[in-house]
Amino acid sequence: MAQLSITTFVTLDGVMQAPGGPNEDPSDGFDLGGWSVPYGDEDFGRFVTEVFDRAGAFLLGRRTYEIFAGYWPKVTDPDHPIASRLNTLPKYVASTTLDKADWEGTTVIGGDLVKEVAAIKERTDGELQIHGSGGLAQSLMKHDLIDTLNLLVFPVVLGKGRRFFADGAVPTAFRHAASRTTGTGVAIHTYELEGRPQYGTYELDEGV
Repeated sequence: MAQLSITTFVTLDGVMQAPGGPNEDPSDGFDLGGWSVPYGDEDFGRFVTEVFDRAGAFLLGRRTYEIFAGYWPKVTDPDHPIASRLNTLPKYVASTTLDKADWEGTTVIGGDLVKEVAAIKERTDGELQIHGSGGLAQSLMKHDLIDTLNLLVFPVVLGKGRRFFADGAVPTAFRHAASRTTGTGVAIHTYELEGRPQYGTYELDEGV
């Protein structure tokens, strides 16, 4: 069974909306798109390439799918470390509004999301990967279906925008598995799912 991972970019205050450009996702009046671009360097590119090298299939939310489908099919270099995988490996887009997907190799899943994603994990060789797709990720984390989080934390605060861990998230514990920092200061953390958090207290016993 494939491991399901998500790789996502977040600011110090947890915003994940529109990291790649001002027109990527201006919904709800978001006008700060493109905040990740100044921090791209060789270290950043090396990590992203490592992630895509492990891919066996991709699972995307509708918005992320539309952004990717509008860009990556135009990158036709067979040796490109990202495009070569996105354009050839199976892709699944979770949507109740799309009737079909024109990007070759894409299947729309719109039924019981939990059941369908569990079935995709069972039949995928390699890593099943989510990129971006915050709404989809939040739905799957409620059912402990995401095994690995790759959080790329950028040294910037925006103060508004959609956040990766939204209010109402299921309390979940993770194990910190790896970390590195790029030359421009992006902190890359990998976390593995552990289950429910444990709780304690620093309060003194009444008899102390």
